[in-house]
Amino acid sequence: MAICLSTAAATVAVAVHAFTLGWTHSIEKVRWEEDWRVADGQLVLEAVRVRGHGAGMEPAQGAILRDGTWEWHPRTVHTELRLTRSEHTADYDWCAPDRACVPMSSILPSDGGVSRVAPCADAPSLQR
Repeated sequence: MAICLSTAAATVAVAVHAFTLGWTHSIEKVRWEEDWRVADGQLVLEAVRVRGHGAGMEPAQGAILRDGTWEWHPRTVHTELRLTRSEHTADYDWCAPDRACVPMSSILPSDGGVSRVAPCADAPSLQR
């Protein structure tokens, strides 16, 4: 199964079963990372890591602090992610297993609005 990244103008399929999204909080300037995997046609949030904390970035109950990074494992299930991508903040980082992280814009340019991330069973796959 592939992951479809889409904007109002385009869709790209990426041949992965797991990925990490990373970004820097626009106000607190703190790194946030989420590990996702596909299971039964849905997205499962496996782990969250936050290097610090601040407004709207409080670690979840049961989070563990390791070397300045809070980590927890929510294992919540989602049908899609809706990512607001603004020209006023840095883009999301897209990290696939065994590959270097790249700005999401190198896979799917932002249209300045919301990008959708969801499993896509029938879309043509592009290895990235």
